Amino acid sequence: MAKNQSVRRHLDAFTRGRIIGKLEEGRSVTSVAAEFGIAHSIVSRLWRQFQTTGTAIRGFSSGRPRGTTPADDRYIVLQARRNRRQTAGEIARHTTQATGRPISRFTVARRLHGVGLFARRPVRCVPLTPAHRRRRSLWCREHRNWRDNEWGRVLFTDESRFSLSSDSHRILIWRERGSHNHPSNIIERDRYGGRGVLVWGGIMLGCRTDLHIFDAGSVNGTRYCNEILLPYVRLFRGRYGSAVPFMDDNAPCHQTALRE
Repeated sequence: MAKNQSVRRHLDAFTRGRIIGKLEEGRSVTSVAAEFGIAHSIVSRLWRQFQTTGTAIRGFSSGRPRGTTPADDRYIVLQARRNRRQTAGEIARHTTQATGRPISRFTVARRLHGVGLFARRPVRCVPLTPAHRRRRSLWCREHRNWRDNEWGRVLFTDESRFSLSSDSHRILIWRERGSHNHPSNIIERDRYGGRGVLVWGGIMLGCRTDLHIFDAGSVNGTRYCNEILLPYVRLFRGRYGSAVPFMDDNAPCHQTALRE
């Protein structure tokens, strides 16, 4: 009995024919099942099928019909690519309104996954104006022939603001794998809501400054001079000489003149 119950496989057409032949010879269902090592119920169902339909060929079900047509699938993908921030639920509602048939968000997600679109967090960056790009390109062309000893005297500095308020970054976009840096998948942002901490740092070839955290309040020219130029930048100038180029951005407070 245990052996018969353990065999739960689909029978091929030749084996089905042999079973039907033995049953037509007058053999009992029990003896045929024991001979082939299969369950009694399998032979019984096969015999009933032959007596009802006249064939013992196994029928194949087409399964559950698809909830969308090829045209619906193209419409779903088009919506996701036109507005990558739409959720699967929003796309499902729009598609339902357009087709008149209910379509779930799970169906939408499966169709998008089928064409290689997945919900991912977008890359965030600071927007650059055309003037910013032109100045950066000009600077790179002017310094493309510099050697290591020349770059070794340059002090690069920058600030980064870290938000202290809640920022779950739950905004997702539909994108293909490996396309996270494509312009259509980048969200440009240069403002932070709520409280934050401003951190300054500088780097050179082979060395770096300590991180400086600004206390609450805005950073003006006087404060930048007292907290950055005097305790940090002047020390690097004293070590490497007055020929040290100091690279900052075009923030107004960075144009403060240090009086010595």
